[in-house]
Amino acid sequence: MVALILRFRHAGAVQRQQIKWFAYCAAPSVPLGMFAQVQPYGPYLEFLGAALQLAGLGIGIFRFRLWDIDRLVNRTLVYGVLTVLLGAVYAGLVLLLGRLFGELGGRPPSWAVAAATLAVATLFQPARRRVQQAVDLRFNRRRYDATLAIERFSARLRDQVDLDTLSAELLAVVDHTMRPTAMSLWLRPSAADPAPASPPART
Repeated sequence: MVALILRFRHAGAVQRQQIKWFAYCAAPSVPLGMFAQVQPYGPYLEFLGAALQLAGLGIGIFRFRLWDIDRLVNRTLVYGVLTVLLGAVYAGLVLLLGRLFGELGGRPPSWAVAAATLAVATLFQPARRRVQQAVDLRFNRRRYDATLAIERFSARLRDQVDLDTLSAELLAVVDHTMRPTAMSLWLRPSAADPAPASPPART
C-alpha cells in the first residue's frame, strides 16, 4: 500500500489511471479478507476478493499498460531461464566435487559448496547478458535491433569526423531506435561563427 501511494504521488496521468483501477478493485478485498474465516461463506469471500484484485490488474494491464507488461514478461523469461541455468550449474558442480572429494556417503565438503557458490556468482552477469540477448532476439526484436544500431553508430563515431555525415547518421539512429513522430537537430554554433538572428525551432 505504501508503494502504491508513493507511486501515485509521483505518477503521470496514465499511471494514475492504472493505480486508480487497481486500488478501486482491490479495496473491497480487504474487508472480504477479514471475513474469510466466517463459515460457510469464507472461501467464497476470499475467492471474490482475489477475483476483484485480478480484475483491477487486468484492466490496468490491457487498457492502460499497467507496469509495462512487456517488460514484466521479458524479465520473467530472462530470470526464469537464468535461475534454471545457474541452478543446474551449481548442482552439477556440487555433485561432481562431492563425488571426487567427498566422504564415502557422498556428502560434499564445505569448500566444494563454497567453490560452487563462487562459480555461480561469477557466472551471473555474463550469463544474464547472454540470456537477455537471446530473449530480446527471439521476443523483442525491436530492442535488439536498436541496440545493434546504437553500437554501430558508436563505432562510427570514433572514426567519422565529417559533421554533416555524423548529423545524418545521428538522425537515422534516433529515427530507427525511438520512432519519433517529428525530429530535428540543432547544433550549437561555435564562437567563431556569427550568431544567428533567431535560434532555430526544435522538436
